[in-house]
Amino acid sequence: MPLDPIIIEGCIKEKRKAQFMLYQHFASPMLSLCMRYCRNRQEAEDVLQEGFIKIFQKISTFRQSGSIEGWVRRIMINQAINTLKAKKLIIIDTDPYTLGNWIPDQGSVDAGEQMYKPEEVMEAIQALPPGYKVVFNLYVFEGYSHKNIAEELEISENTSKSQLSRARNYLRKSLTERKK
Repeated sequence: MPLDPIIIEGCIKEKRKAQFMLYQHFASPMLSLCMRYCRNRQEAEDVLQEGFIKIFQKISTFRQSGSIEGWVRRIMINQAINTLKAKKLIIIDTDPYTLGNWIPDQGSVDAGEQMYKPEEVMEAIQALPPGYKVVFNLYVFEGYSHKNIAEELEISENTSKSQLSRARNYLRKSLTERKK
């Protein structure tokens, strides 16, 4: 259901009721988004709160020619990434020798035609190492290109590609092991 433009105008005028309505409208889907980037619910809730503070501070810059949901989503993603960077949780590992034995070689894990419950997949995504998780989420869920990811995370496009490949392998192995 689209958000009433009157609510956006109320938020621009710093009306608490409008802010509460905007929060109620977006809190649940944005918490789900934050959960994909964070290690646990508490961290995701903190990112959500910080994100909404930024939204209310910057709502006057929203050009109503685009989607408010896309604008809110972008702020939440940036907040999650900035929080991870500030806590030094995004570690992009480009050295294959430091990755350990838990990263399989390309093609060594075959998930086959196995079907997984959404909660199993989300648990496996939550368990990804932070660098893998961020690249995976940006590419798969947010539709970012490797070029955009590279710019956002200040890494090379090849590093983005390798992180995505390693994340997929990690997920395949993790999901396959859950079914055993």
